[in-house]
Amino acid sequence: MRFQEECDDILMHIGRTPLVALRRIGRGLPVPVLVKCEHMNPGGSVKDRIAKAIVDDAEARGTLRPGATLIEATAGNTGMGLALVAAARGYALVCVMPEKMSVDKRVALSAVGARVVVTPNAPPSSPENFRNVARRMAGENGWFLTDQFNNPANVRIHEETTGAEILEQTGGSVGAFVAGAGTGGTISGVGRRLKSVLGRVRIVLADPVGSGLADWVETGRIGPDGAYAVEGIGGSDAPENLHRAVIDSAERVSDEESFAMVKRLVREEGLLVGGSAGTNVVAALRVAARGDLDGPVVTVLPDAWDRYRAKPWMQGWPP
Repeated sequence: MRFQEECDDILMHIGRTPLVALRRIGRGLPVPVLVKCEHMNPGGSVKDRIAKAIVDDAEARGTLRPGATLIEATAGNTGMGLALVAAARGYALVCVMPEKMSVDKRVALSAVGARVVVTPNAPPSSPENFRNVARRMAGENGWFLTDQFNNPANVRIHEETTGAEILEQTGGSVGAFVAGAGTGGTISGVGRRLKSVLGRVRIVLADPVGSGLADWVETGRIGPDGAYAVEGIGGSDAPENLHRAVIDSAERVSDEESFAMVKRLVREEGLLVGGSAGTNVVAALRVAARGDLDGPVVTVLPDAWDRYRAKPWMQGWPP
């Protein structure tokens, strides 16, 4: 029956997320601030999109055999997206995570059947860096490295779906798109799609204070590597999927600003989101406040708050 074809696979419900206005937090600005609710994907984050896209691409190329093991270096969200795909299609999954990532993510990944390997918070040059460990384990065991930081399917799916959805939902009116970068796929893919249609749209990187990517956008050189608590965005090197040519400028956002904004998003807008959503919204509000745009500012809410409840910044919220 027709309804069985449309409803029998959770992976069919990735994407097509709502785009909503910040009615209270964005009140009084020269242009609206609209947020794309990627935390409402089945796996709770924007990374569901790339997890499915990368596996679809590998299957189409014949590089994945039935029952294969997938491995990824992840802050947690891509791991959860891959866990959904692995469950639906019969793969095993190994997730390699730096120790700074929340315990909530480790527990969730283990609960859905992934093997979790935790590494030190080592720089990209170290053999103990989570990306290097994942690559080494893939080679040693013959596992399929999904490689979100370099796999072109990452950028392509955001160009084909996320960017296209934003154009449809806004009626083709976007003044600026603002996003942080972990792998770079979201800002590069959406930016590429928007710029192919809208000549004056601005693409703005939201970067944690302590990350070196904002300097890289502005000068072509990675900035100093500092500590920050926001998870999943920023970094001390520019991944292959982060396309500098697409990005016009950068906004630096502190941990304190990010986490304070998360609390506001939860309590003033009813948006149950994580730390990087705060970073994105702080940057988007700044861009909107300048008033030199032809349309609304759009940003993404990358993941849900349930990944961070054990973190001190959330446990410290007063009643």
